[in-house]
Parts: sequence; C-alpha cells; structure tokens
Amino acid sequence: MADSSSSSNNSSSSLRDLTHTASQLVHWREPKKSAAAFGLSLLVLLSLATLSVISVVSYLLLACLCVTITFRVYKSVIQAVQKSDEGHPFRSLLERDISVSSESVRQLADQFLIHLNWFSNQTRRLLLVEDLVDSLKLAAVTWVMTYVGAVFNGVTILILADIIFFTTPLIYQKKKVKTHLVSLSSAQFAPCLAQSVSVFRLRSIVTLRLFGSNWRKLCRGEVTGNQVFIMFGLTEGQL
Repeated sequence: MADSSSSSNNSSSSLRDLTHTASQLVHWREPKKSAAAFGLSLLVLLSLATLSVISVVSYLLLACLCVTITFRVYKSVIQAVQKSDEGHPFRSLLERDISVSSESVRQLADQFLIHLNWFSNQTRRLLLVEDLVDSLKLAAVTWVMTYVGAVFNGVTILILADIIFFTTPLIYQKKKVKTHLVSLSSAQFAPCLAQSVSVFRLRSIVTLRLFGSNWRKLCRGEVTGNQVFIMFGLTEGQL
C-alpha cells in the first residue's frame, strides 16, 4: 500500500515537473534552453516538410551519434595525455534512472481513456445529430477546413503552431513591459504637465485682463495704440 502511494506521488510529481518545464520553455524563463527547444523543434518540422520521417529520424540519430562519439574520443584522449582517471564522460547520465514506473503508465492511460471516451461521445452526438445546431456548426467548421487543407498541409500547420506557441508569450511579455514603462512615464510626467497647464492658464487670464483694461483706456483716449502694443512686448519696428 505504501509502495503504491509513493509511486503515485512520484508519478504525479514527475508530471508536474514536466508541465513546469514546458511552461518555463514557452515563457522563455531560460532563454538559452527556450531558443534551443524552439530551434530544434522548428528544424525537425522543416525537415519533415521536405524529407520522409525515416530520413529525418536517421539524420537526427546520426547527428547525435557524431556528437557523442566525438566527445567520448576527445575525453579519452585527454585522459590518456593527462594520465587521469575521470571515467566515462557520460557516467552521470548513464547512472540516472529513466525507467517509467507502472503507476505513471497507468495514470497516463487513465487520462488518455478519459479523453478518448469524451471524444467518442462527442463524435457520436455530433454525427448522429443529437443537437441540430451543434451538428451544423461542425459542418461549417469542416467546410472551412477543406479550404485550409487546400492551402496548408499538416506539417505546415504544425510549423505555424510551433512558431505561434513560442513567439506569442515572448511578444506579450515585451508589450507588457512597454506598457508598464509608458504608465510609469505618464505617472512621472503628469504632475509636470498639470503644472505647465495651470501656469499657461494663469498667464492667459492675466494677459486677457491686461488687454481688456488697456483696450478700455485706448477707447477712452488715455493711451495710444502704439503704447498698447509696446506693453505686450512689441517694438516699433514690429508694428
């Protein structure tokens, strides 16, 4: 009983770790790993668009073997020259436990069975027209997908989905940072702008009052027109 509960906890923790790792890659928490995952996935999909699956798998395995064999030979030569006994360069990876527990397989199978049953029930309900509106919606979607399939194939859609999957969170984060900076700038410059507007209004009111009083004096003949303009900073050459 204790062993089954511990294995269940380990499987659930491994699933949580996998989900957390995927979220970290998508949100570019570690840019180097995210860039590597994005580049590798895009390379594989582009290879599948031009080559067969067998060729893509063969080239990937061949590239991996070239890297690992070269590194193993290089470390062996270095150990022979330095007369050190560091052992196998991939010892930590070889000793790591990568076996899948039966509880993990059972949990994944249960989740898959739940989704499979839901898909089967929904397919039966839509195809046998249990609800006419939902069936018409499915017909409209499939009709649109015929035009999508005429333009794109499955691999092209996967390539577009991969690009959107990795770039959308990055663009959203950058836009969010820019919006935050704009809001901070607005909050900092708002008092200065309000002060400038209030000073401009005060000067406008003072100018209008001075102009009104001098205009009345001009109408009564107490001052001349040139004197009024000179009061507002205009010289005789500008009149």
